[in-house]
Amino acid sequence: MSDLFSHRREQTLSRIAPLADRLRPRSLDDFVGQAAILGPGRLLRRAIAADRVGNLILHGPPGTGKTTLARIIAGSTRASFRSLNAVLAGVKDLRSEVDAARERLEHHGLRTILFIDEVHRFNAAQQDALLPWVEDGTLTLIGATTENPYFEVNKALVSRARLFRLQPLEAADLRQLIDRALSDPEHGYGQRQVRILPEAADHLLNVAGGDARSLLNALELAVETTPVNDAGEVVIDLAIAEESIQQRAVLYDKQGDAHFDTISAFIKSIRGSDADATLFWLARMLEAGENPRFILRRLLISAGEDIGLADPQAMVVVEACAAAFDRIGLPEGLYPLAHAALYLAGSEKSNSSLGLFDAIKTVREAQKQQVPSHLRDASRDGKAFGDGVGYRYPHAYAEHWVAQQYLPSALQGEVFWQPGPLGWEGALRQRLQQRRAAQLAAAAETENDQPELLSSSPDDPVLARWLQRQAAAEGERLDRLRQRFWQDAPIGRLDRVLVLEARSLLWALDPLQAASEGDVVITLAATADQERLQAQLQLLDQLRRPRLLMLPGDQPTALADQLEVGWQFDWLAARQPWRRCSDAHLDTAIESLTGLAAPAAHARLLFSEPLLGPVGSLLAHDSDLAAPAELADALIQAQVLERDWLKAQGPGPAPVQTLLEQRGWLVECQSWQEGLGLPLDPSLLRRWFGAEADYRQLLSRQLGNAVIDKLQALFSRYQGIRLPQPLRHSLLRSRRPG
Repeated sequence: MSDLFSHRREQTLSRIAPLADRLRPRSLDDFVGQAAILGPGRLLRRAIAADRVGNLILHGPPGTGKTTLARIIAGSTRASFRSLNAVLAGVKDLRSEVDAARERLEHHGLRTILFIDEVHRFNAAQQDALLPWVEDGTLTLIGATTENPYFEVNKALVSRARLFRLQPLEAADLRQLIDRALSDPEHGYGQRQVRILPEAADHLLNVAGGDARSLLNALELAVETTPVNDAGEVVIDLAIAEESIQQRAVLYDKQGDAHFDTISAFIKSIRGSDADATLFWLARMLEAGENPRFILRRLLISAGEDIGLADPQAMVVVEACAAAFDRIGLPEGLYPLAHAALYLAGSEKSNSSLGLFDAIKTVREAQKQQVPSHLRDASRDGKAFGDGVGYRYPHAYAEHWVAQQYLPSALQGEVFWQPGPLGWEGALRQRLQQRRAAQLAAAAETENDQPELLSSSPDDPVLARWLQRQAAAEGERLDRLRQRFWQDAPIGRLDRVLVLEARSLLWALDPLQAASEGDVVITLAATADQERLQAQLQLLDQLRRPRLLMLPGDQPTALADQLEVGWQFDWLAARQPWRRCSDAHLDTAIESLTGLAAPAAHARLLFSEPLLGPVGSLLAHDSDLAAPAELADALIQAQVLERDWLKAQGPGPAPVQTLLEQRGWLVECQSWQEGLGLPLDPSLLRRWFGAEADYRQLLSRQLGNAVIDKLQALFSRYQGIRLPQPLRHSLLRSRRPG
C-alpha cells in the first residue's frame, strides 16, 4: 500500500512541478550547453559513459545545469547514488550516509556516490567530517556550488577532486530550451497551442542572462497567466514577456569570486589608464551593492601603488573625495566616488563623471558581463583555471601602459567617458583616442585566443613519472626533436589531440600531460605497434590513457567511422604522416583530416628526409673510395637510383603544405638540418642488402645480383665506421581559421 501511495505522490509531483524541473534532461544526449566540458571526447563525458566518475566539484552561476548533471550521473552509474542538501543536512546526516556506504562496500562490494548540493554551505567542521571517507574511497563526492570552491570548500577536498566550471548558457542553448518546452507533449506545452513571438523570445533570452531556470520560469509564468485567444492559441508577445521577466540579476557575491574578480578588474583598469573599463567595473560593484567605502579604500591603495609620485596629488584627491562622500552620502556621493576613480585613471574632477550612469545603464541591459579571464583574481585558483593568465603588467612597458582588453568582449568599443575640451582633460583627449584605438586593435588580435579553462584535476605524480620514463626510453636525440616539435604549443587542458600513424608514444607525451581533461587519440597502422603501446599504457589510470585506433595506410578516411558523430580535434600531430599513402590518396587524406579539425584547430606535421642513400653516405665518408674497377659504373648508377628512392619515401612537406593551404589552413614551414652518423654493422647491411630489403629491390632493376653482392662486400670492408647521414627536417605549423 505504501508503494501505491508513493507512486501516486510521484505522479502528482511530476504534474505540479515547475516547468524547469519537468524539463530536466534525463541523459547526456538531452543536456543543453556546456559543450566545452561535455562535448564528444571530453573527459567528463567519457567518465560518465564509462561509469568512472571520480570526486567532482561542479561550480558556476545558477541555472547552468549543476544539479541536472548530477542527476544524469545518478541515472548512469552502477554505484549507489545518494544526495544531500548542505542547507538542510548536518554532521549526523553525513555520518548516517558514511555508515551506509561502508556497509554497502563491505557486504556487497558496491561503491557509493554522494551528491551534496550547495556544498559551500557546509561549515568547516562538516567538511572536515567528510574528508576521511572521501580520502579512503568509502565515498565518491560530487559537490555543486555557486561559489568558487577554492574559496569556500575545504582545500583538502578540492585537492582530491576534479573541478568543472559551468558557464552561463549561450543564446542558442536557451532558444533550444524554449523550443523543447513548447514542443514536448509530456513535460512541456506540446499538447497546447502556444506561440511566442520572435521579439518576445529575444527578450526572454536576453534578460535570462544564461540562466536556464530563470528562462523557463519566465516562460511558464507567461503561458500560465495568458488567456487563450479566439483561435485557441496562447500567444506570448513582447509586453507579456516583459511582465514575466523584467530585470537581469547582476551576479555578485561580496565574499566570493565575483567580488574579488571585479575589484581586481577595477584596479587593473585604473592601472592600465582605461577610463571606460574603470567606470564599467565601478558601476558593476555599485549596482551589486558593494560598500563604496571599500571601493574608496582600494582607490587609496591604488593611488599609492600605481600612481605614486608620478602625481603626488592623487592621494590628496582621493582623500578629499572620500571625505566628500562621507559628508554627502548616497546617491549624490556617487559623484566624488566617480571623480576619484577617473582621476586615478587619467581624469580630474569634472562633469564627465556622468559617464558613470551610462555605465550603470549598460550593466542593467548588457547580456554578457563576465570578467575577461586575464583580469580575474589569480591568487586562489589561477593555476587551476588560468585566471589572470595573459594579463600584461603595464609597469613593464614603456610609458607604463600597454594596449590590452579591459572591458568584457561583448562591450568592446563602448565609450562611457568623453573628456571635455578644456583644462587637464582637454589635453588628454587626443592621447585617450589613440589608446582607445590601440586597445580595440589589441582586443581584435586576442579574439581567437584559447578559451578560458573550465576544469581542473588533482596533480598526478604517477603520470609525471611515467611521462619522464617514456621520454627517456626514446633516447636523447629523439627527445630533443620532440621538444622542438611541441615548442610553444598552447595545448589547452580540455583539448582533443589526434596523433597520426605513431609507432611510439613519444609524440603523444606532451598532449597527455597538457590535455588532462581532454582526450588524446593515437592512430596505428600495425597490430604489433598497438600491442606494444597497450602494454606501455597499463600503468596509467584508464581515463588518462590515450585511445589507440587502427588506421590502415590505404584507408585514410576510415578514422571518422571510428569516432562519435560531431567529433572534432583541436590539435593534429604526426611525424612522417601518410608514409603508405599514394599521391592519389593524399588529397583524400588531408580532406578527411580537415573535416575532423575544429575551428581554430592547430596542426603540427614533421617530415624528416634523408639527404644521402647508402652509396652516397659511403662516398661522403671516403671520397677516395678504393672500389674495384668493375664497380665504378655500378656506384654511379646506384647514386642516381638512390635519389629517386629517397623521393619515394612518402609525401614530402611541399605537397602537404599546398593541399592544406588549398583548404584554408594558414601554414608556416620551419626547416633545419641534422647531422647523424649511422653505425655500419651487420644489422644495417641486412636492412640494405637482405633478400627482401627495399634497397636491394631498387638496385636489382638495373644491376644484377652479382654486382649487388660485390657492393655488399665493399660495404662489409668498412664495418665499424659511422656513415654520415644528414637529415632535413621540415615542421609544418598550421592553424585553421576560427
